[in-house]
Amino acid sequence: MTLTRRRIAAVAGALVCGLATTAHAQTKWDLPSAYPGSNFHTENLAQFAKDVDAATGGKLKIQVHDNASLFKAPEIKRAVQGGQAQAGEFLMVNFQNEWPLWGLDGLPFLATSYADSFKLYQASKAAVQKKLGEQGMMLLYAVAWPPQGIFSKKQVNAAADMKGVKWRAYSPATARIGELVGAQPVTVQQAELSQAMATGVVESYMSSGSTGYDTKTYEHLKFFADTQAWLPKNAVVANKKAFDALDKATQDGLLKAAAEAEKRGWATSEKKTGEYLDLLKKNGMTVYAPSAQLKGDMQKVGETMLKEWLDKSGPEGKAVVDAYRK
Repeated sequence: MTLTRRRIAAVAGALVCGLATTAHAQTKWDLPSAYPGSNFHTENLAQFAKDVDAATGGKLKIQVHDNASLFKAPEIKRAVQGGQAQAGEFLMVNFQNEWPLWGLDGLPFLATSYADSFKLYQASKAAVQKKLGEQGMMLLYAVAWPPQGIFSKKQVNAAADMKGVKWRAYSPATARIGELVGAQPVTVQQAELSQAMATGVVESYMSSGSTGYDTKTYEHLKFFADTQAWLPKNAVVANKKAFDALDKATQDGLLKAAAEAEKRGWATSEKKTGEYLDLLKKNGMTVYAPSAQLKGDMQKVGETMLKEWLDKSGPEGKAVVDAYRK
């Protein structure tokens, strides 16, 4: 082999090695979500993935799988825990039966504003991070949904008006609310909600204006009582082993993008609250403030549920609620 050919071979070899190193250095993560691409949480996830790409110089690429396309809502947390997905987004209140504190922000009338909801988040954050750590995961960020109200076929003026109604439950807390007001709870996740309403499986439910708009609830239910009962949060988590496998600079870039996503998500959620209610009205839904009777009835439900929750959560739960109420 001539000297020139040797040089060409050496350069080619170096290029191949360089490409192999680059390919090896790039890591791809899957991040399943249960909500449609048009939902503000999913839009925030998409921006988060772009920010991670930029912050890590392309070393970490996150593929967001929206609308329960990779895993259904109840499966996402376990998929991350078991390493089937490196990251994921889940609604915390869905897992109250596993650990009472997951259901904290689903307790009616404990925290009813964005400021109070964020304060509740800060009071519970250390406990949540500890629990996730025990389960082989870590918290990247969490964002609240808009305040929850009651969707129904007829205007609801008192808890008694919901007696016997087919009530969509998406969490243990919403199922318990249904029981306490005498409704018939039916567990239906968001991806199946439109069909459940169309077929009469669901006649009423509590959720945010965001869910009402995303699922075109206005095509089936015509009333929304804006009770502002609670603001549940979505948590975006990572598998701890997957995180630990990243180099320090990539970890830092990921955490920086997560902090930005949390800040942006909370601001967007609050901004969109009024927008979603306007969209519901525009599509023929009557949005109304709850009557004094309904508000009083629902606050009693909240008091009952808080007492039950404190009994189950023990000293850990009491410490968080006490810290929040300081």
